[in-house]
Amino acid sequence: MIDAEEELVAAPPVAAARRRLRAGHPALLLAGIVLAALNMRAALAGVSPLLGEIGAHFHLAAAASSLVTTIPLIFMGLGSIAAPKLAARWGTEAVLCGALVALCGGIVLRIAPPVVALFAGCAVVGTSIALLNVLMPGLIKRDFPDRAAGMTALYSTAMILGATVSAATAVPLENALGGWQGSLVSWSLLAAVAAVVWVPQALLTRRGTGHGTPAATAVPAAQDGPKLSRSPLAWQVTLFMGSQSLIAYVSIAWMPTIFTDHGMDKAAAGLVFAFSTLVQMAGSFVVPMLAGRMRRQRLLGVTVAALMACGVTGLLLAPVAGAWLWAALLGTGQGGALGLALTMMVLRSGDAHTAARLSGMSQTGGYLLAAAGPLVLGAVHQVTGGWTVPLLLLLAVCAGIALLGMGAGRDRRIGDGRRA
Repeated sequence: MIDAEEELVAAPPVAAARRRLRAGHPALLLAGIVLAALNMRAALAGVSPLLGEIGAHFHLAAAASSLVTTIPLIFMGLGSIAAPKLAARWGTEAVLCGALVALCGGIVLRIAPPVVALFAGCAVVGTSIALLNVLMPGLIKRDFPDRAAGMTALYSTAMILGATVSAATAVPLENALGGWQGSLVSWSLLAAVAAVVWVPQALLTRRGTGHGTPAATAVPAAQDGPKLSRSPLAWQVTLFMGSQSLIAYVSIAWMPTIFTDHGMDKAAAGLVFAFSTLVQMAGSFVVPMLAGRMRRQRLLGVTVAALMACGVTGLLLAPVAGAWLWAALLGTGQGGALGLALTMMVLRSGDAHTAARLSGMSQTGGYLLAAAGPLVLGAVHQVTGGWTVPLLLLLAVCAGIALLGMGAGRDRRIGDGRRA
């Protein structure tokens, strides 16, 4: 992830306030991290089981319906660029609080009557999540330097848990609250609670700074480092990140629909999708640990691609009969691919500055590439009238991930002079 705290020095009053906050209110800080993480995927995962109802309500074709998941991805890529500058100006805590308030508003906006409000709300949701994506890792590394690994695991688990619960309860909440609008808007309450928890932290860290005084200043880098746009290895890492994200967000957009189109009950399809999200924790935990102990990660890259390919093949041949198995294979592969992509950003960089730059390139480019997946596959489904061709295209993406993993998994460093 992009680290918004990379090479930023907090203003003295802000630094002092953060020390007091860590010493005097550790439970408040911990609760804020967990609540923010729970919100980082819930607003997206809860849409997938309801996509058919949303499309029918607004009379949208399949390609247009996919914009509900495509638009957030576009703004997740674009919004990540602004996060470090906002953190420098206002402070990480204040921007986190503002992102959660905006997320709450975006979720509510999605259920407003005109279809333009649906898409505008999706843009606000994507931008808000982008800020959370960028701010959380840096905040954890800054405030918990001796427990960064454990806290990262906690926040990652909370993020996946939020997505799992959102997907599993989408249809039950729809039935209980009288429609898809009630199901979607219910997650604004979680965002509102998280924002309330961050309000005192934002106020405490900004107290004492003068009007117009920035919360932090940037430390100029000693050198810019290798030019990433000219590095084949940097592009391999970026495309690996983007391709695995494409498969993940196609699954978010269309997996429940694939099941229901083949006769599965809507509530059951939501549960299978939630299970696929849950088992991502296994891959995201195990694969980075293995990757860190290996000089080359080529085998891991091929393995996670093969797991996803097996899951996609199952959806192609027997989507309902083996639904739970395909969900497990896809989820494990997706979690492992994401963990491997994030790990390779560090392993393929020669220093922390290059790693931060590569993370920014991979995350921004990756989300923009992934945004094409739901839209393109939705359009192909609409044209062909079935899921065979879209799933074959996904298999081609899996093959590309395997090839990219072979390249990005080499024992190379960007800028080491060996065509990296």
